[in-house]
Amino acid sequence: MFILRDILRPLQNDFSSTSLGRQRSRWFVYILLAFIVPFTSSISSNILRCIKTLFGIHVNRRRFYTFMGSSKLPWAKLWPRLWSMIPDPETDGRLLVALDDFINPKTGRKIFGCSHIFDHAAKANQSKYPWAQNVVLVGLLKRIKGRWACLPLAHRFYLPKKAIASKSDNMSIPGEATSFHTKLEQAAQMLLQLAHHFVSVPMTVVCDSWFGNDGLFKPVRKHLGASFHLLSRLRSNTILYSMAPTKRIKGKRGRPCKYGNRLGTCTEIAARTKTQASSHRVFLYGHYRDVLVTTKLVMLKTLKCPVRVVWIFRKTQWIALFSTDLDLTTEQIIEYYGARWKIESGFKEIKQDIGSSKSQTRNAHAVINHINFSMMAATITWIYGERLLNIPERRHKVRGRNSFAFSDLRHIIAKVALTDDFDAVCRTHDKLPRKSFVDTLLRMVA
Repeated sequence: MFILRDILRPLQNDFSSTSLGRQRSRWFVYILLAFIVPFTSSISSNILRCIKTLFGIHVNRRRFYTFMGSSKLPWAKLWPRLWSMIPDPETDGRLLVALDDFINPKTGRKIFGCSHIFDHAAKANQSKYPWAQNVVLVGLLKRIKGRWACLPLAHRFYLPKKAIASKSDNMSIPGEATSFHTKLEQAAQMLLQLAHHFVSVPMTVVCDSWFGNDGLFKPVRKHLGASFHLLSRLRSNTILYSMAPTKRIKGKRGRPCKYGNRLGTCTEIAARTKTQASSHRVFLYGHYRDVLVTTKLVMLKTLKCPVRVVWIFRKTQWIALFSTDLDLTTEQIIEYYGARWKIESGFKEIKQDIGSSKSQTRNAHAVINHINFSMMAATITWIYGERLLNIPERRHKVRGRNSFAFSDLRHIIAKVALTDDFDAVCRTHDKLPRKSFVDTLLRMVA
């Protein structure tokens, strides 16, 4: 009860103090709760039913849909306020940020942001170019009650250059000029925004090899300097070089060498050093595991800086990770990159659990508002879990998984939000219409 009040009430302060602003702030909070409550997918019609049936709030249908498609919602103020409410956002003295993109398949032809996007994970019976939205997401990696989680912090819709050039109706936002930005440029903008909010906190971005290159590293490092670091995966054909000699070679003209001798590709070095691998105990995917690794400090020409490379050997395969933060230990590099998978789990939570993929809103502002609601609901759910005194129990037991799930937190919030005395957030004295009906729904999702 009081945790929800402490999280949701500050978000209401960003709305105006007029009677209309107070009404919008009240609607905003209950819409967020309707996204979190785990009864149905969060399409707009279901949100309206949830507000009316579960919370007992009478909302005019036309005004509700106008609100959901409004261009006046202060997202630029709401998100930084929510960032400030994250308890202890740092991990080992640094901000650990995950970066990736995902696609949101749709069926309507005039839905904002939709185009034929290449899906590298498409199955044999699926189209490789589905009609979908492409979203670049930045999330905070944080250990909550002993398990890693990804809290969505910011996002951008990627609009393809060809679609913008063709002046498609679903590529523009009314009242705004549409310009093309690459995914790397969009990612850099979001990371700089986070850096300006979390002042004087070093940032380490964990990403896959597609984002882990100079296209992201150079522009962000230019603004943030040595406080920005990259942790990613190396491609097998990347060529590595030894560190440059510290002493100048006598009699040699020209500038000092920046790179040492050519060591070979990642594959060649892995073959040579496999027999020298040592065992390290690492917290990986919820368990402590023994991992065979070798590590080496090398120069990387793609980033033009020294990096620490860690080769991880399995029975028949290997992967190579690198970090520009030379202070990270081998165990930290492996654990942090393993935690990167939580952003993939976050995509599932936003698209399927909360139900963003089910929404068929078409208007640009309605689409933007809906995905903001979905992501903010996911972030609030994890913040709520962090503020709980006790570790939640897992309701559905799964072999090999002892930690609680995202759905467990949603169920706890639903129980609190649907109690008879839940008036601490919006100061409303409306009573729930049918308590027995609410109890039945809670038993159904138990």
